[in-house]
Amino acid sequence: MLLEQPLERCHIAVEGAIGIGKTTVARKLADRLASSTLLESIDDNPFVELFYQNPSRHALAVQLSFLFSRLKQWQSIHQQELFSRGLISDYLFAKDRLFASINLTDEEFALYEQVAHLVSVDIPKPDLVTYLQSDHGIIMERIRNRNRSTERGLTPDYLKQVIAGYDNFFFHYQETPLLVVQTDKLNFAENDEDMDALISRIRNMRSSTEFWADHS
Repeated sequence: MLLEQPLERCHIAVEGAIGIGKTTVARKLADRLASSTLLESIDDNPFVELFYQNPSRHALAVQLSFLFSRLKQWQSIHQQELFSRGLISDYLFAKDRLFASINLTDEEFALYEQVAHLVSVDIPKPDLVTYLQSDHGIIMERIRNRNRSTERGLTPDYLKQVIAGYDNFFFHYQETPLLVVQTDKLNFAENDEDMDALISRIRNMRSSTEFWADHS
């Protein structure tokens, strides 16, 4: 096994583009492993809907709002010492820079980098990142079906940008073990066998970066 401690005591970060099902997978993993959860609250960010309406005007505000919201969550987790029984999060703190690089101007990004460097030095790295991939058309359909008011302004072109940014980010990612999961033939929301297979796949990782598509 690649991980240095039992899976039930690990911090696993579940990542992927908007609408791919990160939170569903995180909750189900936490339930199976009796772990705590750390879930991003996008709907509480007052700038998200404004950003989709006018990206250039609200990009820096939404980016800094997410940065400080995530920082506050991590400070709370650290104080509660929940890592003793495992933790499943539906985001990787380090990926915040990914969205900043897509959405901010050069001047805004330079300011963001200064702030992020100051506030994120003590954020612990996960034991494993699970990166969920899917076709952009499938993800867009999921976003439309869940019909969140904050996401109604999200366009297919922006989603493609985000997916490309994620793929590039994790293509170069070497900070922790990484399992890339192609989810088009998997249904973690409704199929318990798929979740069982994912957990088994994680337990049996042998190299620092691996790819998994299905268990048929």
